[in-house]
Amino acid sequence: MRKFLIGLSILVSALLMPSLAHADPEDIAASSRSVVRVVVFPASGGNIPIGHGSGIVVTPNRVLTNAHVVSDEEYDGAIRLVIVPSDGGQAISAEVVDRSPRNDLALVALSDGNRLPPATFFSGPVGDGADVFAIGYPGGVDIAQGLNMDDVLRPQIPVKTRGNISAGRSAKDFETLLHTAAIGGGNSGGPLVDACGRVLGVNSFGSLSDGSDAEFFFAIAQREAAAFLRRNNVAFRSVDVPCLSRAEMTRAEAEREAAERARIQEENRLAESARSKSFAEARRQVEYDIIETRDNRSMLTVILVFLALGAAGSAWQLLERERRDHAKMAGGAAAVMVIVALIVWFTRPSFAEVDELTKARLTDTEDPAAPAEVAQEGKLTCVIDRSRSRITVSDTNDVPFEWTNNGCVNGRTQYVEDGNRWVRTFVPSNEEQVSIVSFQPGNSTYRIERHLLGAEAMKQARDARNQYDVKSCSADPATIEKVQAMNSAVRQLLPQQPNELLTYNCN
Repeated sequence: MRKFLIGLSILVSALLMPSLAHADPEDIAASSRSVVRVVVFPASGGNIPIGHGSGIVVTPNRVLTNAHVVSDEEYDGAIRLVIVPSDGGQAISAEVVDRSPRNDLALVALSDGNRLPPATFFSGPVGDGADVFAIGYPGGVDIAQGLNMDDVLRPQIPVKTRGNISAGRSAKDFETLLHTAAIGGGNSGGPLVDACGRVLGVNSFGSLSDGSDAEFFFAIAQREAAAFLRRNNVAFRSVDVPCLSRAEMTRAEAEREAAERARIQEENRLAESARSKSFAEARRQVEYDIIETRDNRSMLTVILVFLALGAAGSAWQLLERERRDHAKMAGGAAAVMVIVALIVWFTRPSFAEVDELTKARLTDTEDPAAPAEVAQEGKLTCVIDRSRSRITVSDTNDVPFEWTNNGCVNGRTQYVEDGNRWVRTFVPSNEEQVSIVSFQPGNSTYRIERHLLGAEAMKQARDARNQYDVKSCSADPATIEKVQAMNSAVRQLLPQQPNELLTYNCN
């Protein structure tokens, strides 16, 4: 019974605990592209490794790892390094550029001409209990799988373990992150990443355990690694925006859209109320005008009738005096005044015309409707909207570009219409990512959907892009058709969700 109550209390506690943000597997997989195996050989010769660890690609030709992984003293002699990428390519020779034994960091340079996709660091605060992942090549897994020498030197997907940050504890000599994502021998030098795949630290060592205690692990904090890299003039990628899961972003976007709809509905309600009030006031004024006009015309009709009677009397008297010419003139004048009186009487405005006259008056007096906010041709500056962006690998600098209404950007890149936006897909030759870039002139919104792909997926995307030769702007239907076909061909190869989504507001 006691065990049951303990188990029940644990379950209730777990249910009552605040839920942590869940990682997206695609982001962890994307960050794995920047993790390498560091294999150590004796410099004197021989093809039998004497050690290995993990590393983080920080620029296309630089790798960050632990100092103890590449230390001559560790192996009692000179060593030779080989870097094995996690995806595609072959093993790459490398050499140590700098070591910092104080905080167990080292920088390794790849041999000339070799490039790998770099990782992105997270420079913001790391919260207590944050979801984290250790990525690397623990030797125990290699042994359990029975890997031989050829296997070790062949690209393989790194091992990922999950845990949480235990904030408030750090090593004394340098800043570290205490966490529970299991690491073993061979993980040294590999990254500890957040739920969006950004590097928080460099895994280095763990607590000792006799098998009865829980094990804890330490990663060298990002700030230590950043200072070391800057000292070596390494321009690494870094972002400071907290990780936002796709579910959170979808919810935030839905809330934004709901708020926008509510705002539009309220504006429409107020506008309708104002229109109703204006119509009522205009109708009342039209009624007053009709009454005044009818009264004036009635009075004019009476006056004309009296004048006509006077003219008719004069004609009769002139006729009795045998002044026939003057009698005809007076009679004609009387007839004309009768006709005018009838016209004035029967053309009086009717109260049945009130609504029609009211609408006409409102149409004449209302200001023209304000045109929708549409981006004008020319140079624009687009500023990141962090509330609508999921930033995982990119900086958030302003984006300047020149727009024309036929979809030409910067005078050289043709976009094509897709509903209310203009779209172009980009597959760079020297980066392992594909971007779908769009611009909505109607609300001046610029958007980048970025997919971080593996080597084989990038090859397929480049092959699809290379089927279409579109290198300049043109409104020619043949060019537009090529761009549309290229967009479609590349999109079919992409995952449903991007790893990064950047939304900019342009002016």
